[in-house]
Amino acid sequence: MSDMERSYIKDVKEGESVLLKGWVQEVRNVGKMKFLLIRDITGVIQGVVADKKLLDSVPSIESVIELSGKIKSAKIKSEEVTRNDIEVGVEGIEVLNEAENLPISVTEKTITTGLPNRLDYRFIDVRKREVAAIFRIQGEIMHSFREYFYNKGFLEVVTPSIISAASEGGTDLFEVKYFEKKAYLAQSPQLYKQMLACSFEKVFMITPVWRAEKHNTIRHLNESRQMDIEVAYTDQMSIMKELEGCVKFVVKNVIERCSVELKTLKIELKIPKGVYLDYEDAIKKAGGKVGEDFTPEQEKKLCELYPGDIVFTHSWPSSIKPFYIMPKGEDPQAKSSEGFDALYNGVEISSGGQRIHLPKLLAERIKAKKLNPKNFESYIDSFKYGSPQHSGWSIGLERFTQTLLGLSNIREAVLFPRDRDRLTP
Repeated sequence: MSDMERSYIKDVKEGESVLLKGWVQEVRNVGKMKFLLIRDITGVIQGVVADKKLLDSVPSIESVIELSGKIKSAKIKSEEVTRNDIEVGVEGIEVLNEAENLPISVTEKTITTGLPNRLDYRFIDVRKREVAAIFRIQGEIMHSFREYFYNKGFLEVVTPSIISAASEGGTDLFEVKYFEKKAYLAQSPQLYKQMLACSFEKVFMITPVWRAEKHNTIRHLNESRQMDIEVAYTDQMSIMKELEGCVKFVVKNVIERCSVELKTLKIELKIPKGVYLDYEDAIKKAGGKVGEDFTPEQEKKLCELYPGDIVFTHSWPSSIKPFYIMPKGEDPQAKSSEGFDALYNGVEISSGGQRIHLPKLLAERIKAKKLNPKNFESYIDSFKYGSPQHSGWSIGLERFTQTLLGLSNIREAVLFPRDRDRLTP
C-alpha cells in the first residue's frame, strides 16, 4: 500500500477507519488489554488492543507494524502522543519486521546513554524525539539558507571535492590517489566559488569539506558541511551585512517553523542583531594580544558583552588571514586586511571578507604565505580576464547547529560523524 492510500496521524478523525504503518514505540499491559504507542513521520498515537486474539500479536519495541482499526476519543490523555485527544481501537496487526533486542534505548526520558555508544548505533539513535528534533531543525537551517539566497537572485553551484593543491594553504589535507597523479579532498570550495562569482556575480552552495587535522575536540570534525556564498562588487562591510541578514532569516524561520522541535529540546531562541567591531578594539575587549587570533575563551568573553547577538570582528591583520584576503588599500605590505570573523553565542560561526582579484597581488600574497604560485596557476589566471572586486564567507553547518541549539558536542549535530577515531557507521 502506498503512502497515498494509508492514513497519517495528523489527518485522522474520530470514527474513521485507518491503516497506519510505523514503529512500536512502547507497550503497556493494563489488565486484559494492551496499549501501544505507534510512531510514524507525523508523530505518535496510542492504540488499544482489547481483542484476545490480537494480544499475542503485539511485537517487541521498535518493530515495524501495519495496524488497522477505528479512531475513537481517548479515555486517558498522554503528553507522549502527538494526538492525545484520540486513540485507535485496534482491529488488526500485521508485523512487517520484528525488531531484535535494542543495543541502545530509544525511549529514555532523559538521554543518559553515552555519546560514543549512541553514535555506534546512530541509525537507531535518531529515533529519539530529542535527537530527531536536532536534525529537523538542521534541515530547516539548510532550507532557509537556500531560500534566503534564491530569493535574492543567487545561483546555487556545485564545485569539485577533489583538488590538486591546498585551497587555503597548510598541509592538513587528505591525500587520495587520482590515477597516476596525487590529489586531495577539498578543504574548501574557496577558489572555485571566487572564479564563479567573477562570471555569475552571486553564487552560493552547501558542500562537504575535509580537513586532516589531528584534533579531537567538541568543536571540530574531519568532515563537515559548509554554507558558502561569493558576491561580485562587494567589500567586507557589505558582505558582513549579507551574513547578518541570512542568520536573522534562518533563526526567524527556525522559531516559526520548528516550534515543536524547540519545545522538545526546551530551547527558546531570539532573532539576533549584528554588532560590528574593529579587530584591534575587539581583541582588547576580549583580553587578547593584537596580532594574535582569539582563543575560545576570548570568543566567549567577547560574546558575553553582547549576549544573543552576532559579533563581527573586521579588518583583521593580514598575517593571520588566508592568502586570498585583500590587504587594506590593495597594498601587499599592508598590516591589516579586508577580512572578518563572526561570533555567535560564544563561538566563531563564519569567516570571510574581500578577496584579491588582482593576479600580480595574488601571486605576491601566495609567496608571502610560503606557498608556490605554480600550484595555483589556474586560480591566478582566472583573474586575468576581467575580474570584478568580490567578497564572500562560509558558515559551518554543524557548528552553527551546535551553537544555535547549545549542544555540548558538535557530533550531536552530525548524523554520521567523521573524526580522527570514527569511520563507521
